[in-house]
Amino acid sequence: MGVPVLIIGASGSGKSTSLRNFTSEEIGLVNVSGKPLPFRGGMKSARLSHAQDIQAIIAKGTRRAYVIDDAQYVMSFEEMDTKLSGYDKWNAIGYGFIGLVRSVSALPDDTIVYFLMHSEVGDDGRLKAKTLGKLIDNHYTLEGLFPVVLMCNSTKERHWFTTVNDGGSTVKAPMGMFEQAEIDNDLKAVDSAIRSYWGLKPLTDNEKKEG
Repeated sequence: MGVPVLIIGASGSGKSTSLRNFTSEEIGLVNVSGKPLPFRGGMKSARLSHAQDIQAIIAKGTRRAYVIDDAQYVMSFEEMDTKLSGYDKWNAIGYGFIGLVRSVSALPDDTIVYFLMHSEVGDDGRLKAKTLGKLIDNHYTLEGLFPVVLMCNSTKERHWFTTVNDGGSTVKAPMGMFEQAEIDNDLKAVDSAIRSYWGLKPLTDNEKKEG
């Protein structure tokens, strides 16, 4: 089954920047908000904002890695676009997004789908993925659906991923997957570490031949 991975962080913390070392041939990028990427290179992307459309394009794809950038806007845009109201509205938004996350398990074993999401402070005071309404938070622990959750952090000097939970966030990773508590915010390097840890196929066949 496929592997969902969650990357959370404040706006400007380096989530999109972490894609800089991928090529368009290596990943399928879904740019939910349609904003320009913060690096040069002209990476191709699909502009999709509805959970069912994203789920469909990933299910039909041939890539071994997909990235849903600004994934929290899948919920926000659905709130604005839907003609439903009341409980029907929030149920459609919440279950649509949860369905997108859960659909990753039906993908081939060597497929990783990265959800890049803004962070927020939860009711318990911990940093978590930003959600919409209370349906998801009341019925699910969103991070519980992901085996790997990394946090983006930044200063004026650098950007990095946090791989170890300090008690104030929802960060988690399997024991020994990452050697350090802080690593460069290079999502391609993270992808390699995950594939090595679980024995998944490399990102591309060319990478396998060269290795």
